[in-house]
Amino acid sequence: MSKKLLFNLFAVLMLTSLILSACGTPAAAPAAAPAASAKKEYKDMTLCYPQLGAESDWRTANTASFKETAKELGVNLVFSDAQQKQENQISAMRACIQQGVDVIALPPVVEDGWDAVLQEAKDAEIPVIIVDRSVSADKSMYVSHIGSDMVLEGKKAGEEMNKLLPNGGNVLEISGTTGSGAATGRAKGFRETLNKNITILDSQTGNFNPTEAKPVAEAFLKKYAGKIDGFFIHNDGMAQAVVEAMKSAGVKPGEIKMVSVDGTRGGFQMMIDGWVQADVECNPLLGPQVMEMALKLMNGEKIDAEVLTNETTYYPDKAAELLPTRKY
Repeated sequence: MSKKLLFNLFAVLMLTSLILSACGTPAAAPAAAPAASAKKEYKDMTLCYPQLGAESDWRTANTASFKETAKELGVNLVFSDAQQKQENQISAMRACIQQGVDVIALPPVVEDGWDAVLQEAKDAEIPVIIVDRSVSADKSMYVSHIGSDMVLEGKKAGEEMNKLLPNGGNVLEISGTTGSGAATGRAKGFRETLNKNITILDSQTGNFNPTEAKPVAEAFLKKYAGKIDGFFIHNDGMAQAVVEAMKSAGVKPGEIKMVSVDGTRGGFQMMIDGWVQADVECNPLLGPQVMEMALKLMNGEKIDAEVLTNETTYYPDKAAELLPTRKY
C-alpha cells in the first residue's frame, strides 16, 4: 500500500471519529459537590424547659427570662411548671423526649435522682443543659451546667456576717429546699467561711417559700429570744417573711443583722428599710445565655462544660440608687 493511500485512509478515520464524537451522547458533567448543611437558626429550635416551680420572685423572673427570650428570638419553647415536684419534672422531660425536641434545659428541683431520665435523653441524642441548680449525676450525662456557684454564694454570705459580727455572736439559718444544689451549696460555703466566734444556733428549711419560712422565723424568734445576733436567709422571698415575723415580735430594723441571697427588688427594698445589711446576688436572667448555648449545640459547635454567671454583693448604701435599674 502506497504512502499516499495510507495517509488518505488515516484522514478518513480521523474525520469519522470527529463526526461520531459530535453526534454521540455528550460526556456526563462532573458531579456537583454535596451542599453543606444549612446552619440552624433560633427559629429552627424547639427548647424544652421543665421549670421547677414558682416559689419565689427569683423563680418568677427566671421563667419570664425564658419566655421573653423565646418570643424575641422565635424559639419554640416547651414550658411546664413542676410545682416543686421532681416527679413532675421527670414526666415533663420524658414528654419532651417523646416529642423529639432539640435541647432540654433542666433547672433541677433537687440534686439526686436524675440518672434514668438523663440516660433516656442521651439515648435519644437530645442534649441536656443543667440550669441554675446542680445535679449529682455523672457529668457525661449532660452537656453543660450554667448558673451560679452556690458554694461561693454561701462563702460570700459568711464573709458578710463576719463583718457584721466582728466580736462574734449567734446566728440562725433558714435554708432552701432540702437536697437542692442551692441549699446544699449555700449552707456549705457559709459554714466554711464563718468565723469561729460565730455560732449557728439552729437551721431549718423554708423550702425557698415565704409562706413556709414565716412560721419557722416565728418559732426561732420565740425559742431564741434575746440570743439572736444574725440571720442567714437563703433567698429574698424568705427574708421578707422573716422581716414580717420580726416586726410582729417588736424587733427594730438593724437590731438583728441579716444577710440574704438573690438581689431581687424586694431584697433592695429591705436594704433601704434597714432590715437587710447585705444581699448576695444570684442572677435569674439566664434565658439568653441558655438559648445561645442551645443553638451552638444544634450547629455542632463546642461549648463549655461549666458556665458561671457574673454576680456581686449589694449593700444598703447603694440600694436606693440601684433599685430602679433592677429587672427582677
